[in-house]
Amino acid sequence: MKVIAYGASTSSTSINKALATYAANLIPGADVTVLDINDYPVPMFSEDKEKEIGQAEAAKAFLDAIATADALVISFAEHNGHYPAAYKNLFDWSTRIDQKVFKDIPAVYLATSPGPGGAQSVLAAAKGSAPFFGGNVKATVSVASFYDNFDLEKGQPTNSAVADEIKAAVAKLNA
Repeated sequence: MKVIAYGASTSSTSINKALATYAANLIPGADVTVLDINDYPVPMFSEDKEKEIGQAEAAKAFLDAIATADALVISFAEHNGHYPAAYKNLFDWSTRIDQKVFKDIPAVYLATSPGPGGAQSVLAAAKGSAPFFGGNVKATVSVASFYDNFDLEKGQPTNSAVADEIKAAVAKLNA
């Protein structure tokens, strides 16, 4: 099974990328590729810019990477209750090329934050809008208070309940 995973964040120390990487690597026998959205730079989307340059090459590359997957593991960062601007911009460019960005590929959606909210607002938005963009969400998990529940050095949860919830979620990709 080819799994594409990414954290919807541009942070070089993204906790969402760490969470997505951990979760994707729980899938037995998976060939995991972790994307970094910094590798897909696009200008700020506008209809004027789209008329000027056409389809953004980096958005095409992002879509091409997603299309290679048998499963997706995406962890959404949250900025003030919403997608980070850089991810939303890449996503907007991508939807102009193919509205069904996620191509009905089975997916687990995750979200985490340092605080007690666990990025639940952005996770709910992502799950709610998924059907419009070809999303096939099999499970969602929000991890609150990331640093209290995850060891970044070891790349794994320190909280067994969190670990069990993530394992159960990714198991649904094989169901």
